[in-house]
Amino acid sequence: MSNLNVARMIDHTALKAETTKKEILTLCEEAKKYNFFSVCVNPTWVYTAFEQLKDSDVAVCTVIGFPLGANTPEVKAFETKNAIENGATEVDMVINIGALKDGNYELVEQDVRAVVEAAKGKALTKAIIETALLTDEEKVKACEIAVKAGIDFVKTSTGFSTGGATAEDIKLMRETVGPNIGVKASGAVRDRETALAMIEAGATRIGASAGIAIVEGGTSTSDY
Repeated sequence: MSNLNVARMIDHTALKAETTKKEILTLCEEAKKYNFFSVCVNPTWVYTAFEQLKDSDVAVCTVIGFPLGANTPEVKAFETKNAIENGATEVDMVINIGALKDGNYELVEQDVRAVVEAAKGKALTKAIIETALLTDEEKVKACEIAVKAGIDFVKTSTGFSTGGATAEDIKLMRETVGPNIGVKASGAVRDRETALAMIEAGATRIGASAGIAIVEGGTSTSDY
């Protein structure tokens, strides 16, 4: 796969709490230089990124209910609407993981659907299921619920929990959602070899702060 093709599958990411405006501006410049698909930033930086990228092909992605997913559906819906108003065209929401583990599937679906409806016609939606905290059965159920709720993508991880993406999880998620739903691998994708393994397993998007290393063939020490 060419560097250009790989780059267009990357959400170039900066989500740490201590991220500064200078780092966001650098992130946006790197995204334009390498032609990444998007930058993925916390909601407070969405408008800054939008201003920097509005004359480019790079999209602005943000995170909702991040990183724990324990907000109410109403809060996630408001956060989604606010992010879209500020320029986001993709939103990655963290599902209610505790509700999933409780077997409260109605609440999980309500939670995802709140974001899907808030973004409808305005932004692409991704559900972060936090695979490191789930059994295989729970991963399948989370994907099934997200698809039922109208999600565009399912995503492995926040990058802030006990583990990140694995090729095995990507394969399971792809088998569960079928060919028409996106699958995003995020967390611990730090080099080109790992990124290509995720793509081979069925990923259609890579979330990483190591985008440059992935394209150039190096390795990053970043956690996300």
